[in-house]
Amino acid sequence: MLRAAQRHVSRDARRYATVTESARFPKPGDTLHGFTLRRVKHVPELELTALHLQHDRTGAEHLHVARDDRNNVFSIAFKTNPPDDTGVPHILEHTTLCGSKRYPVRDPFFKMLPRTLSNFMNAFTSSDHTSYPFATTNAQDYQNLMSVYLDATLNPLLQGNDFTQEGWRVGPEDPLSAERSPLVFKGVVYNEMKGQMSDASYLFYIRFQDHIFPSIHNSGGDPQKITDLTHEQLTAFHAEHYHPSNAKIFTYGDMPLAHHLKQIAGQLESFGPIEADRAIKQPIGLQDGPKSITVKGPIDTLVDKDMQFKTSTSWLMGDASDILETFSLGIMSSLLLDGYGSPLYVNLIEAGLGPDWSPNTGFDGSGKTGIFSVGLAGVREADVPRVKEAIHKTLRDVYEKGFDKSKVDGLLHQLELGLKHKTATFGMALMQRLQPGWFNGVDPFDALAWDSTVSAFKQRLAQGRYLEGLLEKFLLNDRTLTFTMEPSATYGDELASEEAARLAAKIAEVTQTSGGESQGRALLERREVELLEVQEAARAQDLSCLPSVHVRDIPRVKETKEVRDSLLGDVKAQWRVAPTNGLTYFRAVNTFDNLPDELRMYIPLFTDSIMRLGTRDRTMEQLEDLIKLKTGGIRACYQASTSPQNIDVASEGIVVSGYALDQNVAAMYELIHTLILETDFDSPAAEGKIRQLLQGAASGAVNSVAESGHAYAMRFAAAGLTRQGRLNEDVAGLTQVQLTASLASRSLSDGLGDVIEKLKAIQDVAVAGGSSMRTALTCGRESIATNEAELQRFLTRLPLGRSTPEQASSTSPRNSKTFFPLPYQVYYSALALPTVPFTHGASAALQILSQLLTHKHLHHEIREKGGAYGGGAYARGLGGLFGFYSYRDPNPQNTLKIMSSAGAWARDREWTDRDMEEAKLSVFQNLDAPESVSEEGMTRFLQGVSDEMMQRRREQLLDVKAEDVKQVAQRYVVERVDSGNLVVLGKKKDWVQEQDGWKPRDLGMAQAADEEAVEPQQLAASGLGAS
Repeated sequence: MLRAAQRHVSRDARRYATVTESARFPKPGDTLHGFTLRRVKHVPELELTALHLQHDRTGAEHLHVARDDRNNVFSIAFKTNPPDDTGVPHILEHTTLCGSKRYPVRDPFFKMLPRTLSNFMNAFTSSDHTSYPFATTNAQDYQNLMSVYLDATLNPLLQGNDFTQEGWRVGPEDPLSAERSPLVFKGVVYNEMKGQMSDASYLFYIRFQDHIFPSIHNSGGDPQKITDLTHEQLTAFHAEHYHPSNAKIFTYGDMPLAHHLKQIAGQLESFGPIEADRAIKQPIGLQDGPKSITVKGPIDTLVDKDMQFKTSTSWLMGDASDILETFSLGIMSSLLLDGYGSPLYVNLIEAGLGPDWSPNTGFDGSGKTGIFSVGLAGVREADVPRVKEAIHKTLRDVYEKGFDKSKVDGLLHQLELGLKHKTATFGMALMQRLQPGWFNGVDPFDALAWDSTVSAFKQRLAQGRYLEGLLEKFLLNDRTLTFTMEPSATYGDELASEEAARLAAKIAEVTQTSGGESQGRALLERREVELLEVQEAARAQDLSCLPSVHVRDIPRVKETKEVRDSLLGDVKAQWRVAPTNGLTYFRAVNTFDNLPDELRMYIPLFTDSIMRLGTRDRTMEQLEDLIKLKTGGIRACYQASTSPQNIDVASEGIVVSGYALDQNVAAMYELIHTLILETDFDSPAAEGKIRQLLQGAASGAVNSVAESGHAYAMRFAAAGLTRQGRLNEDVAGLTQVQLTASLASRSLSDGLGDVIEKLKAIQDVAVAGGSSMRTALTCGRESIATNEAELQRFLTRLPLGRSTPEQASSTSPRNSKTFFPLPYQVYYSALALPTVPFTHGASAALQILSQLLTHKHLHHEIREKGGAYGGGAYARGLGGLFGFYSYRDPNPQNTLKIMSSAGAWARDREWTDRDMEEAKLSVFQNLDAPESVSEEGMTRFLQGVSDEMMQRRREQLLDVKAEDVKQVAQRYVVERVDSGNLVVLGKKKDWVQEQDGWKPRDLGMAQAADEEAVEPQQLAASGLGAS
């Protein structure tokens, strides 16, 4: 055994050396395919070699990171300082992907999604740059996607109808309606940003950015300004910014650099140099003393009406190109803010000034100048000035007392574990970490110098009061910007009125230029019909110019990761032995039988509470310090899973997980035992801390729904169909949001005694040492014996399982049409249908059907023609569900019709071999995506899906025929659409009528009697105030 392990390590070492050794690459000064290699840097601690090249003709920069990682990454990015708030960088990001010279088809980006085996494809508009990344393990796929991305960005068609589809236009709401349809603003980005502006957290952050960084406009676009952008301005912006001279190219992985350079050079050869837009924007100056800004924002309907203010105080920090100082400021920020024992948490949130941090809180080192902000959401008006006072006082106190070295050691330990923890997305994360600084004057080679930066930090720290000196230098002053958002009861109405006035003005412009009202309307209707014709013609477009990988590239038999099982007493243990860099990963599931609903809904609060309250012997601050010093983190959460053989059978339980260096495994188990079994729910401070957890969760709930409304709609739709659907809705859906808001709004006089009793009841059954528990460990071969002994010791200390009260299994009462009125400018919808178990023969065909509907029908109808930001179909093989969704959707009525008729459309379509090929490729993108070592074997452990089941599923997916798709479309979609659950979230309008079957479900507004409002001094009196 030992010799085999040594041979394996030796092979890994040779492979690593082969990929990253400097001898494989050109020397600095050498030229290859029109690129000159400027410098090379080997970074052993990250197991990589970085090469910085420059294109001789255009000046394009290229950073290649060679690493023994088969998940290869590419990105091309451009500096795109926005000239105004019209969102031109964002709309350009969309329209570049709508067709190019080499690939003159409509939307090649979306057409490529089912022609690739990539595990990541996207494009991002950041505040001052735009990037186009992808990741894949397939060499041919990499070349295909690089060709499409380079041509899309450098040679896009940027046609007028692409601009109106993706950006904005005025047109009839329903152009195919027989009745006269009202004229409205339309456009994918326009509706996306209306959805973003419905998120109060995003709104606060973007308005803060407007004032601290006025030189950088809103790159995403403000809906009030998007409609000022013209097609001519868009094309001019592309010509000025999307040029190799303004580009930074990133490649990563184990594929040969020379191949990349040859292909990239072929795309760049037609370009000459231009004067690139490399301007690095700076925030406002604060050297003249404090500045204060107050703006208006929406009311959060799930939060106490008296806790509606958000406020923050910000300082400008150092030059981000000083890597050591920037790293040190990040450490200082974590010491000040992270964890329940951090000084700012104690003196702001625990002191009762507000339940949660403001969206901009923290250290932002992504720009040329760093910015440090501290603020709160859910603040009372009278407390707004007190927040700033408390921040200043806390910083002065910290400076005088100094930072605790053990806390610094804990953060450094976390960084060490982060280096050892092997993830499947290292390359993409590295690109996203380096790119912002690269565009703002930070040398990526300096940013990669991890060991030297940490060593320099430790040296400075050893000299004494290094971090305190940084705190004094940057924060012990009032050169600040205080930014506050105050609630406005008319905010939503004012937005609607502004949009109506702006729409009327745009219509008036068309009326004037076209010769009259009827002529103007006719022109807008004709343009809309012309766009529909272009969109419809794209369905039959010849796509043969687009490259593709093939199903034949997918191995029929997938290599499995070897796992073994053992029995420790009555507890089953799964073992995955693999190289882990000296880490051990632990998971345990304690399964509940017949858990009462009233307890289940409190499990999220329980898992939050055990990481907040502390024990009789230790404060949470002390426990947090130990977690950081001894582990990479400990987590507890709820889990439910459906049987692979029967969708009516679902199990539920609490999952506990953590990881640590092999030598710290015993300490990790001790901490898990302490947190779950010894958390003190009876302490005098417990109720106040639980109240703060509830208020913090409620204050972010509306924004969470705004960000992922379709996921909440899908969850609620599933709740009435399967047991797992019901369980997930209870703990993570709108039902949980409503419970949290209700508990958060309770007055002090009502108390939370009944809640605490439920939490204690959960504690009694949370973990047990009997047959209800199963565990999984992933570790290196060298630590098996130690891990087995420590696990046995941990299990013997657990109490025996206690039975829970009997309760029959159930689902939520089915309601076929549910509407949740919420204060959003766009809609989120879902339709869910019950189907078959994972092992059923039809399940694979349903998964293929979901991809066919998404890529061949729903994207076209819901996004392109309907203007929603997104929509599609999904098949949950492990949940026994098939369904549809849309998000940031301006026209849900039309979407619901499309969803209802989608099954018949699929049944009647003659699917081609190419259609089937693309759908299978789409499925295998996720199925064969690289896994982090810590995730290997987890589908088996958590979901009960054996390797044999997975292999059989794989073969079924590869063997699905067109006729199979048509049959499942008829049997499980057409025939069951009337028995499905339909859910819509958004602003209630006249079409939501109970006589039409709609059942409105109001989440409610938190109410608190004025005389029983929770004041800071009351929280302090309850044992929660700062000590």
